[in-house]
Amino acid sequence: MSRYNHTKYKAFQPVQLPDRSWPDKVINKAPTWCSVDLRDGNQALIEPMSVAQKKKMFALLVDVGFKEIEVGFPAASQPDFDFVRWLIEENQIPDDVTIQVLTQARTGLIQRSFESLKGAKKTIMHLYNSTSVVQREKVFKLDKAGIIDIAVNGAKDVLRGAQAAPETDWFFQYSPESFTGTELDFAVEICDAVTDIWQPTPERKVILNLPATVEAATPNVYADQIEWFCRQVKNRDSVIISLHTHNDRGCGVAASELGLMAGAERVEGTLLGNGERTGNLDVVIMGMNMYSQGIDPELDFSDMDRICSVVKECTKIDVHPRQAYAGSLVFTAFSGSHQDAIKKCLNLYKEGEPWEIAYLPIDPRDVGRTYQDVIRVNSQSGKGGVAYVLDNEYGYQLPRWLQIEFSRVVQKAAEDSGQEISPKEIWQLFEQRYLSLPSPLVLKTFTIEKSGDKETVSASITLEGQEFHVHGQGSGMLAAFTDALQSTLDIEFQVQEYGEHALSQSSTAEAVTYIQLKYENERFTGIAINEDIVTSSVNALLNAVGQIMRARKKMAA
Repeated sequence: MSRYNHTKYKAFQPVQLPDRSWPDKVINKAPTWCSVDLRDGNQALIEPMSVAQKKKMFALLVDVGFKEIEVGFPAASQPDFDFVRWLIEENQIPDDVTIQVLTQARTGLIQRSFESLKGAKKTIMHLYNSTSVVQREKVFKLDKAGIIDIAVNGAKDVLRGAQAAPETDWFFQYSPESFTGTELDFAVEICDAVTDIWQPTPERKVILNLPATVEAATPNVYADQIEWFCRQVKNRDSVIISLHTHNDRGCGVAASELGLMAGAERVEGTLLGNGERTGNLDVVIMGMNMYSQGIDPELDFSDMDRICSVVKECTKIDVHPRQAYAGSLVFTAFSGSHQDAIKKCLNLYKEGEPWEIAYLPIDPRDVGRTYQDVIRVNSQSGKGGVAYVLDNEYGYQLPRWLQIEFSRVVQKAAEDSGQEISPKEIWQLFEQRYLSLPSPLVLKTFTIEKSGDKETVSASITLEGQEFHVHGQGSGMLAAFTDALQSTLDIEFQVQEYGEHALSQSSTAEAVTYIQLKYENERFTGIAINEDIVTSSVNALLNAVGQIMRARKKMAA
């Protein structure tokens, strides 16, 4: 039999809630956020943070805008204890921020936790004990009554500790650990037993935190559990329902979002999702999801590079380049069709309008990124990406026909190298292909005379160093120069494409002209730059004709 045996697992049983209401709800405001980076996130690290790293992380959390921060498990760790003392003794906690500490429901640990918080202005004491079937039967070997006794005795110890330190403004939080693996009626029973001790009121609420300690079901089941609990718990108007999801099934964010729809008001998580096993809820993703729907997340992620840098420094965990909102490649398009769509949408976008850009759910600038991060070029890219780079970086707005032509040059270079082509390398290819290409024809002087609907040109041109004069007539300047060159050089060609624009990246008022000629079923492109648009156009024509002459000479040889 295969060692890969699915039959040893049991399906998670759904909640019988036929009148569930959460699917019709819409998230329209931010929850109360509580960061657990310094506690749950820290305990998941191979090398837990030093006090110095915790100080740096705490400063980041405050700057991002968290008003509740779980700063550690001081009864279980001396560095955590020392860090909490530093926060209090050095007056590092802003007046609008409430710190939170975690403690198991054990008398000695609760007393040690209160010692760590001596002198704090405002604190959440977070009490927990395990309640799930597996924990009761296989870890603690206690019945339900025994588990309730642990919780109730812990709640009494917390209440006594708070009463002994009236100088601190105390708030209480209880977590039935492994809530999702606990029978719902028992979860309600044990939470009610705890709140009976704490006696919350609508003016002085307690927090009931309902962890998906190990994610074991689809997010809709978690939402059902939250809605069922909210309906059954006593004194609903006197408790704050809090969520603490993990990511074992990869659905931590989705579970929390549906949990809010089901009635929760508070969410615990970490920046970028660090936590036990596959991690905690990623607050950045959940907050930015709200932001992308026009909801103020009440957290500031505008400097995403700083967030990533500090989290990486403190956790020693890299940020995946595809991590939603935070990764280095999340706004980057390599696909040609994606690049073309993004370029067209960005060209139409005006500041102040609703954000509707293909393939970009949010404006990269909102998280401190730039449009330079959006389009990058490799062998999978197309004309849109190449055109975007030349326009955005160098001011060359290639007409469509030239985008198609030049993108083939870039694609070949990318295929030959097997690597991404940088903007600098794209520019070098463009310069070599069009701007630095020597021409046997050089314009010296010219005059244009207009008579009726005709224009006549007279010009002095050097051909491989020999100067001669040309004359021609046509319906416009370009037609007149075409006539002059064809008659003088005994060469026939057709102007197929023409484009011009001001060179926006130039410090002077220069214009660039693009022209494509057809000669014996081949296409030849000329590009020229000059402060005078007419001179630019003539030089572009000469460059293209020069290429024809070079090709004709090569064929003759």
